[in-house]
Amino acid sequence: MLSNTLLRRVEWGDCDPAGIVFNPQFFRWFDHGTTMLYEAAGWPKQQMLIRFDALGCPIVETRATFHAPCRFGDDVRITTQIVEVKARSFDIRHTLTRDDVVCVEGFETRVWTITDPERGMRAAPIPEELAARFRA
Repeated sequence: MLSNTLLRRVEWGDCDPAGIVFNPQFFRWFDHGTTMLYEAAGWPKQQMLIRFDALGCPIVETRATFHAPCRFGDDVRITTQIVEVKARSFDIRHTLTRDDVVCVEGFETRVWTITDPERGMRAAPIPEELAARFRA
């Protein structure tokens, strides 16, 4: 399945007063990892939405497991990978490591959506061309 890795140095603004990453920051980083995953599939997010006439890919489920803290100045690696592509949704795993130690594992389920004139948006089948790239 499609995977992409980002490198990041933990900045002071990412941390609480003790210099440990404030947990919501991980979800912000994971969202960025997903955006970069779309680029790895060949379509920057805006181009992907235009190309497939989509509204977006909202998260319908997310969670994280925290194994070890990350601190100001740490260099971390965030690997984002599609783990399953379904008809209208796809699952993503984020693995954040420091020196080959898994610090955080994040999980998301995102739904492919299009504009619905009555409800604003609705789930729709993921276009096969895109699903094939996600499965690569």
